[in-house]
Amino acid sequence: MRLLSRKATCNTHGQDSSYFLGWQEYEKNPYDEIQNPTGIIQMGLAENQLSFDLLESWLADNPDAAGFKKDGQSIFRELALFQDYHGLAAFKKALVEFMAEIRGNKVTFDQNKIVLTAGATSANETLMFCLAEPGEAFLLPTPYYPGFDRDLKWRTGVEIVPIQCTSSNGFQITAPALEEAFQEAQKRNLRVKGVLVTNPSNPLGTTMTRNELNLLLSFITEKGIHLISDEIYSGTVFSSPGFVSIMEALKDRKCENSQVWNRVHIVYSLSKDLGLPGFRVGAIYSNDDMVVSAATKMSSFGLVSSQTQYLLSALLSDKKFTRNYISENQKRLKQRKKLLVKGLEKAGISCLKSNAGLFCWVNMKLLLSSNTFEAEMELWKKIVHEVKLNISPGSSCHCTEPGWFRVCFANMSEETLSLAIQRLNSFVKSMNNQSHHQIKKSSRRKSLTKWVFRLSFDHDHREPEER
Repeated sequence: MRLLSRKATCNTHGQDSSYFLGWQEYEKNPYDEIQNPTGIIQMGLAENQLSFDLLESWLADNPDAAGFKKDGQSIFRELALFQDYHGLAAFKKALVEFMAEIRGNKVTFDQNKIVLTAGATSANETLMFCLAEPGEAFLLPTPYYPGFDRDLKWRTGVEIVPIQCTSSNGFQITAPALEEAFQEAQKRNLRVKGVLVTNPSNPLGTTMTRNELNLLLSFITEKGIHLISDEIYSGTVFSSPGFVSIMEALKDRKCENSQVWNRVHIVYSLSKDLGLPGFRVGAIYSNDDMVVSAATKMSSFGLVSSQTQYLLSALLSDKKFTRNYISENQKRLKQRKKLLVKGLEKAGISCLKSNAGLFCWVNMKLLLSSNTFEAEMELWKKIVHEVKLNISPGSSCHCTEPGWFRVCFANMSEETLSLAIQRLNSFVKSMNNQSHHQIKKSSRRKSLTKWVFRLSFDHDHREPEER
């Protein structure tokens, strides 16, 4: 008799991906400026630690919020008691207003159409449960966040079919790529229920163009399927072109009274924009009442604590603070990204041009021993174990081209980032020296072979001696 369920014993969680394996190596030997200066620097974690001082300053100025007080009176008991899964109205109102502010108030959101979840991971999985049956599929453009293999598939039984995007156009989605993915799903006898995109993209750090958004809306309209837009990095856009939410694209196309209006859903979180992944605050926004109702019931399995909601409702309701935070955080992200890109350029390494996110999509093809994913893994292992940097290989993001890596820059101090760049520069120099040495060695070998051949040739063809 089987004592554990198939789910408990199966190996489909995705934990054996190089994305997670790199984390495991880091945890065995984490860098610390004082305690372990030769340890592995974590550059595989997309966390935003650049603006904690702004949050800490607000907390110091607003002790009542952090102390669970209202008008000077403790509301601890009220917050400690059971709250139903609909969430605190004050927090939901503050959250939708913050979402609108990030989008330049070009769109507004109805707090009755938002469902609170324990982070974006829970939000994406809940939407899979709401929109698809086990064995049905969602199309995802590559490269995509490695955690989706776990978040979307593991418990739901939903399949992922990749939309193959390439560097030839900056990994943008095209109509042929969408249709190809749809046909591939049909060949595999998978019913396609929707498309899921991250905008801004993780791992590319780019925002989707209006052309791509319109292409997606036309595609899901034609196929009669859903679209999920994961917009958890929407507040990290630090340079042009600006961020365009799928909701803005819908309104521009005047889709309010069409069927597609109810088939577009947004995932949001405060993990990236506010740098609060430990608070576990995510959200689903949908115009479909049935999706909102079902997702709200499912949220019982991953609620946001009342204390967290109360604290953040006060913070997000402070419009002066949110306005300053969004602006200052974006400036800091832009400056930090510039530091990484310049450092990599000195080593002869280029990055995809990006305008958002907490990472760069880095092209290390020139460091590969061959144009294969085996060579990419070989290089990645060297970078983790010898250079002592944990970065994410493109193959873990299902990239179709070997040699790309996601490198995070916002989860460490400027000094640590400078050290990481220094380590990488030294590694590239040593690789170039080895390569140069091998070329010289090969050249000498060829010269020696020619010389020996010439001697042999001269000996065999010399004039016969006179007798």
